[in-house]
Amino acid sequence: MEKLYGNAIVGQSGGPTAAINATLAGVIRGAIESDAIGTVYGAKNGIEGVLKKTLIDLSHMTEEELSLLEHTPAAALGSCRKKLPKNFDGENRKIFEEIVAVFREYNIRYFFYIGGNDSMDTVAKLSRFTASIGYEMRVMGVPKTIDNDLAGTDHTPGYGSAAKYIATTMQEILRDTAVYTVKAVTIVEIMGRDAGWLTAAAALPALYTNVAPDLVYLPEVPFDFDNFYADLEKAFEKHPNVVVAVSEGVRTADGVYVGEGTQSGATDAFGHKYLSGTGKALELAVKDKFGCKVRSIELNLPQRCASHLASLTDLTESVAIGKAAAAYATEGATGKMMTFVRGEGASYEIGIDASDISGIANAVRSVPREYINERGNGVTRECLSYIAPLIVGEPTLVYEGGLPKHFSF
Repeated sequence: MEKLYGNAIVGQSGGPTAAINATLAGVIRGAIESDAIGTVYGAKNGIEGVLKKTLIDLSHMTEEELSLLEHTPAAALGSCRKKLPKNFDGENRKIFEEIVAVFREYNIRYFFYIGGNDSMDTVAKLSRFTASIGYEMRVMGVPKTIDNDLAGTDHTPGYGSAAKYIATTMQEILRDTAVYTVKAVTIVEIMGRDAGWLTAAAALPALYTNVAPDLVYLPEVPFDFDNFYADLEKAFEKHPNVVVAVSEGVRTADGVYVGEGTQSGATDAFGHKYLSGTGKALELAVKDKFGCKVRSIELNLPQRCASHLASLTDLTESVAIGKAAAAYATEGATGKMMTFVRGEGASYEIGIDASDISGIANAVRSVPREYINERGNGVTRECLSYIAPLIVGEPTLVYEGGLPKHFSF
């Protein structure tokens, strides 16, 4: 295949992570090293930045800047949750034509989009549209999501760091709550709308310490209040302080979110309900049922922005998969999402590949049922063994005035 010469745009979309900027640094490095790519632009706020032409020239970033970018949380270019139309008919076609008009104006032949499920939907649509009008370019999806719910890849950049934060915080909560003899329940609400990978990580202390959450509930198994109360009763037989980890997205058998009663009902551009309040709903239920001391803790944003507790494995892999995206695109790949492929040996080894975006966009990769115990209130050792290698290693940070130093454009 003949090389395609032109400029590149890279954008970030969806919820930030502690590693999304490491992936950005990888894409920038790979694009700069490519002899087919000229100027490397960053789109402010994802596809919205493309439409508004709010582009930043990233071609001259220094190694010092890129290194600092790798250890900076959130999305340095800004993010968005803009959903493109389902098809290219009628009025829908206009927005796609506006995007391609920007590509033509800046001679963009490479587009890299770093994001999760909804971002891969954007990659799929742009790939189809540019092909349909004969505009030659390479459109590549680069995964990121703390939820670890993207299909087609062993895991996603950003998950390892979030899992490390959750496991560490859970271990600290367990130590704190164990000092009293008063009967009490602590409920820790963890992110995860449709997949419970993050909440599963709360049980990681069981592999290395003498503490672990008593109960772990994931959205993959319907939540039953009567079973929950029975689980608590059994846990109280072991010790007075019971700790529960629960996904924000747990639902009852009829599909109703446990925390739905505390919600506004608002949704985002993709139709997803804004979730939180599951821990509070369970706190009120436990208080009413048992009358004991009970508190709920919502880990909230620190799950995705705690770069001071990032996984070195996660950051290293994130840079590598971003750099590989540029290499694959230069070699002719388009309409693909970069993926991790885990080796089959006993030791942890990971490879990088690319898969067609059509089989990935809008699909959800759930926690396998065999990773969850029969009762549905905990995870198996096999599940923890899958997660464990992803949180290994601690990055060396640059500090300024006692605080981690971050990069900003």
